[in-house]
Amino acid sequence: MTPKKALYPGTFDPITNGHIDLVNRALKIFDEVIISVAFAHHKKPLFSFDERVALVQEIFKDNERVSVVGFEGLLVDFVKEQNAVAVIRGLRAVSDFEYEFGLANMNRSLDESFEAVFLTPAQEYSFVSSTLVREVAKLGGDVSKFVPSCVLDGFAKKFGG
Repeated sequence: MTPKKALYPGTFDPITNGHIDLVNRALKIFDEVIISVAFAHHKKPLFSFDERVALVQEIFKDNERVSVVGFEGLLVDFVKEQNAVAVIRGLRAVSDFEYEFGLANMNRSLDESFEAVFLTPAQEYSFVSSTLVREVAKLGGDVSKFVPSCVLDGFAKKFGG
């Protein structure tokens, strides 16, 4: 039987404990999760592409069921290239659902075999976003309960802490 692979795409700028929680939830459903770090995006990331990939790789280095790859271009094409059966997306609030629902339908209009699986994070991460974490860290706030230690080290290098 062919292993069921899911793709988890995002900018991961930075990866948070909420992202990690979703990967662990996805591993209960799928045999493998491919974390796909977006190379180019409409956002200007704090961490470079190489830094974001390295942080995600560091976190999952001991999990053989998780791989990390960079990508750019159409998600539907990348899903096929990776032989994934679904894309994992996290939902924290109704606003996430509206956005993700639109994306899933657009992707399905490009490829009718496209499947999205929506997962909700643990309650303690239901409000955590990379954007919020970056802003709090930039202003000197303690984000240690929201990100792994390697991300804290990355913030220290960026913000001189």
